[in-house]
Amino acid sequence: MRKALLASCLASATLLTPVTAFAQTEIQFWHAFTGRLADLVAEQVETFNGSQSDYKVVATYKGNYSETLNAGIAAFRAQEQPQILMVFEVGTATMMGAKGAIKPVYEVMAESGAEFDPGAYIGSVKGYYTTTDGKMLSLPFNSSTPVLWVNKDALTAAGVDPETDLSTWEKVGEVLDQVKASGSTCPMTTAWQSWIHLENLSAYHNVPFATNDNGFAGFDTELSFNSPLQVKHVQTMGDWAKDGKFFYAGRRNEGGANFRAGECALFTESSAGYAGIKAEAEFDFAVRPLPVWEGVEGAPQNTIIGGASLWVMEGHEAEEYKGVGAFLSFLSSTDIQAKWHQDTGYLPITAAAGDKTKADGFYDANPGTDIAVMQMTANEPTANSKGLRLGSFDQIRGIIDEELEAVWSGDKTAQAALDSAVERGNSLLRRFEQANQ
Repeated sequence: MRKALLASCLASATLLTPVTAFAQTEIQFWHAFTGRLADLVAEQVETFNGSQSDYKVVATYKGNYSETLNAGIAAFRAQEQPQILMVFEVGTATMMGAKGAIKPVYEVMAESGAEFDPGAYIGSVKGYYTTTDGKMLSLPFNSSTPVLWVNKDALTAAGVDPETDLSTWEKVGEVLDQVKASGSTCPMTTAWQSWIHLENLSAYHNVPFATNDNGFAGFDTELSFNSPLQVKHVQTMGDWAKDGKFFYAGRRNEGGANFRAGECALFTESSAGYAGIKAEAEFDFAVRPLPVWEGVEGAPQNTIIGGASLWVMEGHEAEEYKGVGAFLSFLSSTDIQAKWHQDTGYLPITAAAGDKTKADGFYDANPGTDIAVMQMTANEPTANSKGLRLGSFDQIRGIIDEELEAVWSGDKTAQAALDSAVERGNSLLRRFEQANQ
């Protein structure tokens, strides 16, 4: 009797429930965004879900970049992995080495029949996430590059022309002297110190960060970021820290709060700082190119990307991958990409999105927002400037952070700190190499 009654209830529920609710295939998307960026991702997901009835993307925050990567690895081992996992750029080699864990994007798009043109993506962005023969492994999503943010009001208050030339580190040093002399407690701060002041410093000056084309040419790579240029830059910043001209707030983006609050005159940070700075800053701000050191041949070359890409995980059904393909195609569409670029400061991943943004008049209305794109595309990337593909890079960055902190505190010289970071990092690279032979 109970079974009959249950069957009757289920049948009634089926009649009352829209068919689309049962037809929808759910796609799990794990990401590392909070605040304004999380809101914008939620908006993208809502727009996609509302544009069709076959699939439902569910976006879930899984912690910061490192925590999200670790959550994805743990979920795969437990066979509970999402279909889509956001992984920051330093995790690229780790994902490539995760045999059986990923399904390359080019395969997903081919099998799903979704619209996909690899040639539409900006080369300097796409190249980071492709094989040597140009096959895309993951989809570029939130790609950024570092720039120099300027608090124009703080410069004015210090008696400095807010339009002053800040194109070289020598000129930045002169401005910091003036700002410090005016009584400022934060002439300059930074976010992501390794990414900006070693990784991008090297690429922008066309100096190797590591051998083997910065890891692209093989796992038997050795770090080399302790050359004279890198030592000079880090030692200069160490001297600025000692003199109170450089304020160190933390390894990630802790300094962003100080800049957005108007405490700091200069701030080296991702182009994607635009969303937060525009929303919170109560002062006149500007975006400038990342400075270079005078007299370095070939500089400026091009900066490299940060941010993350979207990796598709193995172990799911064909219909789910069809939904993944549809979602990734949606994210790459010109209107969606142009809006994402304009809202966040992240790079447009397609040339068409950049062209639309320019045609919309966005760059004219928001001066400086095109600087990141120009830094990335002004020159054809070289072996030293196309990016980094190093195993255990998240852990290596932790080592670099530790050694840089010793310089900022005055406990080590730049040469000693970078020599130590190279030696310690190479030990991790050897372990990664052995694990992937």
